[in-house]
Amino acid sequence: MSKTVLVSGGSGYIAGFIIQQLLAEGWMVHTTVRSLKREVELRPLLGGSAETLKFFAADLTADAGWAEAMEGCSHALHVASPFSSKPPRNPDDLIIPAREGTIRTLRIAKAAGVQRFVQTSSVAAIAYGHGKGHHHFTEADWTNVHSRDAYAYVKSKTIAERAARDWMAKEGAGMEFLSINPAAVLGPVWGRDFSASIEMVNQLLSGALPGCPDLGFGIVDVRDLADLHVRVLTEPGLDGERFIASGPFLKMIEVAQILRTAMPLEARNVPTRRLPDWLVRFAATFNPLIRQVVGELGNVRDASAAHALERLGWKTRPAEQSIVDCAKSLIAQGIVKV
Repeated sequence: MSKTVLVSGGSGYIAGFIIQQLLAEGWMVHTTVRSLKREVELRPLLGGSAETLKFFAADLTADAGWAEAMEGCSHALHVASPFSSKPPRNPDDLIIPAREGTIRTLRIAKAAGVQRFVQTSSVAAIAYGHGKGHHHFTEADWTNVHSRDAYAYVKSKTIAERAARDWMAKEGAGMEFLSINPAAVLGPVWGRDFSASIEMVNQLLSGALPGCPDLGFGIVDVRDLADLHVRVLTEPGLDGERFIASGPFLKMIEVAQILRTAMPLEARNVPTRRLPDWLVRFAATFNPLIRQVVGELGNVRDASAAHALERLGWKTRPAEQSIVDCAKSLIAQGIVKV
């Protein structure tokens, strides 16, 4: 008899790939969207039938719809999390729905008899607030939310995961919990619902950036991240675990060089020069999006996925493949004109 899993945030980039793999492996899937109007658009992309993939209207900020979505589910993947392409005026605009939405889904999952609950967290909950320089992180590390480096999104992911673990310690007896903490998520896209990380490739390809600031990030392929989510659903003995999902840490200039080498014609607008730090700091005085990451200049944040490899045999494909597949799909979808 097939098991049934809830995947929250079914219209999202990561959730879409997870749902595809779950359906391919014989799971029954319930997924939440803010509006059921999205079903007509999403079903052809995600696959499955009306029996194997069911859509439910639910929002992180309210109870409505969650009990119905969770009914009959043995497992839950909480992927949905608020994100804003622009820095919010008030960090609580991200923090509160992230924290309260996580606690809401935990509470309803427990009441529904869910056996294992998996939270999609982020390396943002691990790698910030540790000072300048070159750092190596494992699952034992936590972001310092009181640091100036911890901007609103970073705080929201950290506080939501901490809140989930606190809730489980007090209220979660009988239900297993673990988290997955991905780095920047790249890979092919099938539309405009994609992760914020992909906007960086978009900007490079389109020539919107005059150069590459001294910023970087770990990279994980969305297809491999989906595979990790599916693996942890049934692997025994994972209660309380935390898994970093990341490949190598790359600076933007390295991503640019990969694009120019692999696809010289399509990537002819990708910048090849570095932007000096002083110029980035100057731009930050006018641009709030740049301002929130200017403290990252020069930092290297290596987050090791050794635990996922050792415990689950999981690893991500070469970062070059993820970057090039991402770029080619942006062009194929007409998101980038070259």
